[in-house]
Amino acid sequence: MNTPEWFAGEIDLVHYPDLITGLDDMQIQTLSLLQNLSEEQLLFRYAEGKWTIKEMWQHVLDVERILSYRALRFARGDKTVLPGFDHDGYAMVSQANQRSWEGMLDEYQDIRRSTIRLFQSFTPEMATQVGTAGRSVLTARAVGYLVVGHNIHHLETAKERYLKPLT
Repeated sequence: MNTPEWFAGEIDLVHYPDLITGLDDMQIQTLSLLQNLSEEQLLFRYAEGKWTIKEMWQHVLDVERILSYRALRFARGDKTVLPGFDHDGYAMVSQANQRSWEGMLDEYQDIRRSTIRLFQSFTPEMATQVGTAGRSVLTARAVGYLVVGHNIHHLETAKERYLKPLT
């Protein structure tokens, strides 16, 4: 099974042979970089129409929840084709810029802890169950690696496009 083109870039960022290690390590790296940002940094837009860090991280939270749900459905053998979602639409109504950053980081840790527990609960057979979401056919395990790659992608974006210009 080939990785869908629209996910390949994010999954290719993952260099952890063990999914749980990757999920845990990315949480540590993420909190290390993001926990002490100023309100100015959190609300900075590097270009017109781009998300703030708060909006981007709300997107990360939303996507991790959705991907974990998909992985659960796949691992349980559910062959229902799951619909895609409009991540830009979600961001527009999220009200992320009005949220407490401390609360968002707490939520990130809660979601990540739940994601780790979910993937730890899968047997090897469950992890290799295949499912379909939108136009993508992947295993439950691949969805986990997509969670890690998505986190890496947005952490790198934060470093390069949001935090570098302010230093």
